[in-house]
Amino acid sequence: MNAPSPKPSRLRDSHVTLAHGGGGRAMRDLIEEVFTDVFLPPGSEDQARLMTGALQEPGAQLAFTTDSFVVTPLEFPGGDIGKLAVCGTVNDLAVGGAVPLWLSASFIIEEGTEIALLRRIVASMATEAAKAGVRIVTGDTKVVGRGSCDQVFITTAGVGVIAPGCDIRAEHIRPGDVAIVNGVLGDHGATILAARGDLALSTPLQSDCQPLNHLMQAVLAAAPDTRAARDATRGGLASALNEMAEAAGVTVEIEETALPLRAEVKGMCEILGLDPLYLANEGTLVVFVPEDQAEAALTAMRGTEAGRGAVVIGRAGPKGSVPAVMRTAFGGQRIVDMLVGEQLPRIC
Repeated sequence: MNAPSPKPSRLRDSHVTLAHGGGGRAMRDLIEEVFTDVFLPPGSEDQARLMTGALQEPGAQLAFTTDSFVVTPLEFPGGDIGKLAVCGTVNDLAVGGAVPLWLSASFIIEEGTEIALLRRIVASMATEAAKAGVRIVTGDTKVVGRGSCDQVFITTAGVGVIAPGCDIRAEHIRPGDVAIVNGVLGDHGATILAARGDLALSTPLQSDCQPLNHLMQAVLAAAPDTRAARDATRGGLASALNEMAEAAGVTVEIEETALPLRAEVKGMCEILGLDPLYLANEGTLVVFVPEDQAEAALTAMRGTEAGRGAVVIGRAGPKGSVPAVMRTAFGGQRIVDMLVGEQLPRIC
């Protein structure tokens, strides 16, 4: 039996023009052939109509988040802006204990952008959504003139459900709780820096961009009293620890020798005077669990693809003069402050 012939394309242009944002046939062809034919949203109305039995359980909560994504370059080793958009929104839901279900995706596209590039970005988003088990159900496109944006900006929103009895948030962290990260730190920020080509750096690094919802559900099942989790994106691990410690009224002490860092990231930071604790991550989180559940959480993490490199990096203690400190390899202490300024612009 012969395979069905592919549907003929009505989209003749190789680059986006202002006509693709004008509301007419050109815009419809762009939306249908580049976006909706890939995402397959339910229906064709101006809104998605969604149902889930999970919300019928007494005590279940709806979780909702939104984020915008800008990165230079748009494609980089280990990912692209589309993968970032899906993983970033999924992870913002996951670290709150939610099971992500649905995403929206809005695109601002600069006139002159290659349609082939858009197709690659959309295909990447569809792949990551399938990995995470979420659906992209609605969205929007706008086309702006040349110079008005950097090819493509994406805004996503995500909806998920938090199961009854699940209440993880930073203010629940207590002295004695153990801090665990699921893998290496700083890969995304270092990869973006190298990919820009400004410094003639050659490195095999790839972004750690990945969805973390399956990992978080495994942790919650193994360690039901998990206190809090945070994905260490902009501002890196240091900023995440400071935010969580301040919310809980504790001081977090981490061990320098326990931090999982690749030699390439360490070397790049030494050359450029950067601190890997402030480099962005897009597939790395830090979770706090009670000490008696730390081993179960660690084992659960290591049983997932995203958590094979999970390690304990420190613990929470009584509130001190600063929110976060690091015990150095030499036995001293160093203050781990919030990021001041911007180490790298346009990283996510």
